[in-house]
Amino acid sequence: MRYDNMRYSNRVKKVGLFSRIYLEGKMACLWFIVFSFLPFSFLSAQPLEQDKEVLTVTQEMIFDGQALKQAVDSAEEENGVKTAEIYGRIIYTYSNGTKEEKGAFFTQSLKNGVYTSVSARIFEDSVFLGNNLWMMVAAFLVFAMHLGFAMLESGLTQAKNTINILFKNTTIIAIGLLTYALVGFNLMYPSDWNIIAKVIGFAGFGIGTGAEGLTPSYNTGYTYWTDFLFQALFAATTVTIVSGAVAERIKLKSFLIFSILYVSIVYPIIGSWQWGGGFLSDAGFYDFAGSTIVHSVGGWAALAGVILLGSRIGKYQGALIKLIPCSNMPLATIGAFLLWLGWFGFNGGSVLSGDPGAVSFVLVTTSLAAASGILGAAILSGIVQKKPDLSMILNGALAGLVGITAGADTVSIISAVLIGLIAGLFVVASVLLLDRLHLDDPVGAISVHLVCGIWGTLAVGIFSTNPEHSLISQLIGVASAGLLAFPSAFIIFLGIRSTLGIRASREDELKGLDISEHGQEAYGGFQVFNLR
Repeated sequence: MRYDNMRYSNRVKKVGLFSRIYLEGKMACLWFIVFSFLPFSFLSAQPLEQDKEVLTVTQEMIFDGQALKQAVDSAEEENGVKTAEIYGRIIYTYSNGTKEEKGAFFTQSLKNGVYTSVSARIFEDSVFLGNNLWMMVAAFLVFAMHLGFAMLESGLTQAKNTINILFKNTTIIAIGLLTYALVGFNLMYPSDWNIIAKVIGFAGFGIGTGAEGLTPSYNTGYTYWTDFLFQALFAATTVTIVSGAVAERIKLKSFLIFSILYVSIVYPIIGSWQWGGGFLSDAGFYDFAGSTIVHSVGGWAALAGVILLGSRIGKYQGALIKLIPCSNMPLATIGAFLLWLGWFGFNGGSVLSGDPGAVSFVLVTTSLAAASGILGAAILSGIVQKKPDLSMILNGALAGLVGITAGADTVSIISAVLIGLIAGLFVVASVLLLDRLHLDDPVGAISVHLVCGIWGTLAVGIFSTNPEHSLISQLIGVASAGLLAFPSAFIIFLGIRSTLGIRASREDELKGLDISEHGQEAYGGFQVFNLR
């Protein structure tokens, strides 16, 4: 159970291709209309079993909410019928079944200030259905982000490592879902802090819920299962960030082992401190959708991996920084746009309901931050690099998205623009600085997710319209997450390096991990190898 203030046909017909598309399109529209108006069907449809008297309502009952509630409960118990059927029978019995009378019945009840248990249930069920539907759509959008990460990472790296990158990004989803089901969900939302108070709790292995988990009694915004799916996809995102930073030279098995350990233990523990009601939540720390909890946590691990792995062969030659060309900038651009699209679910879903005002506002601040991030990156990269750099503005958009994620619901429109703009400047400066420090990050993951994740979290303390948010509490949250995330990632990577090794051999790296690790080529007949 989440905390209120947190993340809590049967005919077969042979038709041509275009006719099939047309027919299936009509069916899709039909189903969309049906499901869109389903919550309100009880107001205009007579019950299916017209010959069965389920409940007779007197006028007195209409004006006595408690009496009506007892009658409904009794009818449910005695007849074994669904509440929805009873709603329809009550309306039909009382108004003699015409649409106009039913409408007038409810209108008059509301005018008289009568909010009976029946009308309350109908309203509650409709809102719950709408909320849960939006949360599921948001989960689908977050799922699509993993395709965006795969395309972006593949496009910004060399063609000889594409299979390896796609393999990692595919298995990451499997790892995230399975480990989160096994232990992660109950580590992140323990309910009972049975290990260390407000720091570590565990509600047991596996997932499951009773009937209450499928009703508004669990949460008015979603069911238990929707909650799990949405959060599990967030967890998988954390190690996707690491994948990009260590690309082109890490052993596949070593990366997968790291991912399992990090996403199943480290990420959910840190997440519990805020979204699970831990000590950061009590300290006033605020992270709406995860600038720190997701992005910085992934960024700290990426930094640890880059330090222990070292740079790609030939990247740095003394003070000279060699450009290793990207293989497919159109693919990288598609990836960035997919991520932007997915962020509508990442941030919009973090409203944890389908509230029209809140969701639409978050989508606007999210988009404006991304747009201004592009602007900031374009300006600084143009000044420093003399020519506009496409990879920089793609990362500028992502920087703005990461930056706004912590406070998308609590900053003003102009603040969202400023947060994104500054994030765009930061990402360019960080990419250039990391190169000078010989920290090789092929896709700029550390700059986008760690640097801009920290900035976005601190920006809540500067720009938030909520007086309860402070810069001090935001600093505490950033520091606390970093103090566990970075050492944990470093120790895990170090342990793997000491046993299995984490760095691919020189021969394998030069040949490319597609051939050496997978025995496959991403672009058959077009592979170019650099064996120098």
